[in-house]
Amino acid sequence: MACTRYTLIRALAAGLGAAGATALPVVASAQQVDQAAIQEIIVTATKREANLQDVPFSVAATSQEQIVNSGAGNIVDLARNVAGLTIADLGPGQSQMAIRGVSSGQVIRDQPGVKEQVGVYLDESPISVALFTPDLELFDLDRFEVLRGPQGTLFGAGSDAGTVRYITKQPKLGAYEAYGDASLESPTGSGSSVGGSVRAAFNAPLGPNAAVHFVAYEHHLPGFIRAIEPTGPANSPSTTHIADGVNDGDRAGFRLSMLWKPSEELSVTPRLVYQNLGTNGFPRVDTYNILANPNTTTQPPVTIGDREQYTQLREGLSDDFRLADVKVDYNLGPATLTSVSSLTSRHVLVTRDASQLSGSVTFQVFGPIPQVRLNSPLLDHTHLTAISQELRVASNGTQTFDWLLGAFYQHVGRRYGQALPTQGYDALNAAAGFPLGFDPLAPPDNPFYSDLIYRFKQYALFGEATYHITDQWGLTGGLRWYKFDEDKLLNFHGVFTSDTPAGGVPSSVSSNGVSPRVILSYKVNDDAQFNLQASRGFRLGGINDPINTGLPGCSGLAGNQYWSDEKLWNYEIGSKLRFLDRRVTFNVAAFYEDIKNLQATVTVASCSSRLVYNVPKSRAVGLEAELFARPNSAWDYGISATWSDTKLESTVLDPNTGLPVGGLSDGNRLPTAPRFQGVASVGFTHPIGSGRDFFSVLTVQYVGSSFSQFENEQPNFGVINPTGAPNFAAALIPYGAPPAGTTYTINPELSSYSLGNIRAGVRSDRWEGALYINNIWDETTRLALDYERGRRARYSYLTNPPRTIGVYGAYHF
Repeated sequence: MACTRYTLIRALAAGLGAAGATALPVVASAQQVDQAAIQEIIVTATKREANLQDVPFSVAATSQEQIVNSGAGNIVDLARNVAGLTIADLGPGQSQMAIRGVSSGQVIRDQPGVKEQVGVYLDESPISVALFTPDLELFDLDRFEVLRGPQGTLFGAGSDAGTVRYITKQPKLGAYEAYGDASLESPTGSGSSVGGSVRAAFNAPLGPNAAVHFVAYEHHLPGFIRAIEPTGPANSPSTTHIADGVNDGDRAGFRLSMLWKPSEELSVTPRLVYQNLGTNGFPRVDTYNILANPNTTTQPPVTIGDREQYTQLREGLSDDFRLADVKVDYNLGPATLTSVSSLTSRHVLVTRDASQLSGSVTFQVFGPIPQVRLNSPLLDHTHLTAISQELRVASNGTQTFDWLLGAFYQHVGRRYGQALPTQGYDALNAAAGFPLGFDPLAPPDNPFYSDLIYRFKQYALFGEATYHITDQWGLTGGLRWYKFDEDKLLNFHGVFTSDTPAGGVPSSVSSNGVSPRVILSYKVNDDAQFNLQASRGFRLGGINDPINTGLPGCSGLAGNQYWSDEKLWNYEIGSKLRFLDRRVTFNVAAFYEDIKNLQATVTVASCSSRLVYNVPKSRAVGLEAELFARPNSAWDYGISATWSDTKLESTVLDPNTGLPVGGLSDGNRLPTAPRFQGVASVGFTHPIGSGRDFFSVLTVQYVGSSFSQFENEQPNFGVINPTGAPNFAAALIPYGAPPAGTTYTINPELSSYSLGNIRAGVRSDRWEGALYINNIWDETTRLALDYERGRRARYSYLTNPPRTIGVYGAYHF
């Protein structure tokens, strides 16, 4: 990179906001903060190295030190510190990103065909998957970049709303360097478990022309959810006990990269990345569960409290992520040729307790029999292999005319399937005369089984050029042509679903198009720049799965086999300003985004099936601003915020009823993202002698209210009537229904919340020791809704850790 780690720290310390970064102070040493001039912050948001202040669109860049100071332990925490970036969080390894409020809702766990709206990259390699974007360890990063607005020209499909990039530290020639850190933390809530991490990295030369960089880490994620579990037989439990910290887990991995530079012109950087994420449960809180509530009589009544859930079997996720890539740069003189080749392999297994889902069907079909409580795990398997190749050539230096041309190819093979092994279910169905039908192709005792095979190919040609009309005026134009083909083989079996014939049902979808971008920039001087942009992003279409017509009450909304490409036009005006000898920085951007064929998810009644519909017209309008000030060497202040107003501007009607489908009504908000999100921080540094400084950072984050899905905005969605619609008859009472006519009322809107984190310690040039408290006032948040069978079986929400106290240490050898 063009700047070293310490140069980057000084630059961020002297003018963090100049990079369009978050409002989190670096809190550099007192010896560093008074550097006379701000140093360049180099990013690659335009696929070439550039000072971020000169990048003519809205970008945030967060350094490794900022991430540590903020208390961010994962991408969900980090997103609260970045204006415009929000996360729909379904637990570790299942986060889904949105930028500028553009979202079609959280991707439900059985929607493998849905494409991402935000492109995610590890350096130059695409790693995004709509449902299972890797939850990478935030360590040994040079920076974390958020490119706001569509990046379809340079980054292609999936960068519809923007692009997120983890930029890692690269091997350095001729340098020995080693550093590491460790932490120990404990959530304060009852039933929580202790967590902590050990992480290390080193860089070493391999002769004069090569170097190696190695990173390894182990991070134990503390648990903070208590599970109420039955102790007797599943068919007739008599008592329950409490299991503490059931959502704990471990994230471990390594990164090995090498640099070979045989000449000044050629550099080759191969790399291996491995990470395994395993959790023992999910941060889910049950508010209603058919098998456990105050009205049950088939077992002792159960009251589920704060940060508690009911499970009959252990849940969890296993995510095995592997990446091999190689980047080659060759300087041809007037231009540089770059090749990026990558191979990604993912193996994900999600195990969930679906006993209440299967039990609700069993009761509805067979009545109040003991088998309603049969253990029924739902197993989601994902096996993915992706190969991508990008080849581009870009002009060197600063010229009157800068240009870049490239080609991209990607091939993705994915196999996804679900199984619902429920021992004894076949015998139950047969003894009753097969009221649920019979499928000889289903595995034994699997009322639901699916096996889906995908083959996805994408081709693209792209280019972008900037004409520097004068020293102040610049005009940028870009264009990307793309083509994609997707083939899908559907296999659905079992008495809960609509059976497919032996060999499966094939289907295909394809499309092509262009994605343009035009930017006009005006640089008043080195401290003031204004930009005007129009750009388009796109999100590829796909193929819907059949609905589970084997389940009672499942009908309608059939025939929507395909969904089309989503396309977004972004119109943006922004400025990047610095004042008072670059001690104050103010960056602001206003945007209007017009969305055609938004890909919206609809839950089909109580079928546990999802369909994607295209909403013809939607829009997002908003404002994002970042202010950073360093009045003297002791104090740092920062604030960043985003306001966005997003809504549908058309309605999708059910052809059978003439009514709006699943909340897809003109005027409804786009889900996931809040209208307002902001973060404020203050940092203090004071020298205490012998080259040591005391430092402290206080960060306060605010996230406004939002919805998880469009359907959550429907009238009375939060009213659960266990003895009527959308549930069953009064005979349900033994399994938890109150007297007829009684309802549960739950607010489906995810309430606004604020979190505070504080960190304080002592550091020198080589070491650091700190104490921290995250979630100071012990706020309980509702991050996403999670329910089964249209709320018939279970209604829950995902939540955050309670107040957490920790200790941190780092050392540079």
